[in-house]
Amino acid sequence: MLTILRRVWKYAKASINSKFNEKADPKVQLEQAMAEAQDQHRKLTEQAATIIANHKQAELKLNRAMEELGKITASARQAIMMADAANAKGDATRTQELTRAAEAFANRIVAKEQEIDSLKSLILQSAEAASKARQAVSTNALALQAKLTERQKLLSQLDQARMQEQMNAAMEALSESSGQDVPSLEEVRSKIETRYARALGISELKGLHFDSGLMELEQTQIQLEAQAKLQEIRKQIGLPLNPELPSAPSEVLDTSDYPKS
Repeated sequence: MLTILRRVWKYAKASINSKFNEKADPKVQLEQAMAEAQDQHRKLTEQAATIIANHKQAELKLNRAMEELGKITASARQAIMMADAANAKGDATRTQELTRAAEAFANRIVAKEQEIDSLKSLILQSAEAASKARQAVSTNALALQAKLTERQKLLSQLDQARMQEQMNAAMEALSESSGQDVPSLEEVRSKIETRYARALGISELKGLHFDSGLMELEQTQIQLEAQAKLQEIRKQIGLPLNPELPSAPSEVLDTSDYPKS
């Protein structure tokens, strides 16, 4: 029963995550991912700073311990020299006091040397840790910079995708409206071309001007040519020419100087 409940919970969780990812804004999710990456880098930097600070503190303690060791050693030498001088004078009490002081300095020297050895070991370890921390911060900084560059690229692609989706939606809406209440582009084009062609035809007709006098001259020209043709036929068949008709085509009116319609 417990196993079934776990499976149901995991399935429900995966289903919720899937639906959330479908509805979520990619730009917001991208900003969330970048904020998380920057926060992780900040935490890593703080940890590295703490490690490096520990190393610096160990170095400061070692330097201070070395200085203290030098002072204690100098004091021990001074006590030994003074004890030796008191012993040479036969001052036993002073010699014992200075000898005990020299022994105390010697004990402090031993303790300080142990402290120095411990600090040296700590410095070696902290130096290695500090080096790794610096490397980790440097590597993560490069990774973060790459993510920032990738972020700009993804934002640009997202804007392009949204623009393309809007264009696709507009084209789909235009396609769906064709043949329904809204005329298609082809129908509008055909209507405009029909009106344009009709307008051109009317304009061409209006440009024509007829001259009645010219038409009368043209009609006379045709009649004269016909009479001349009759004279030519009479001549060909041997009949006398009709004196009332022109005897040659040369007598036909020349209308070449008149304007043509």
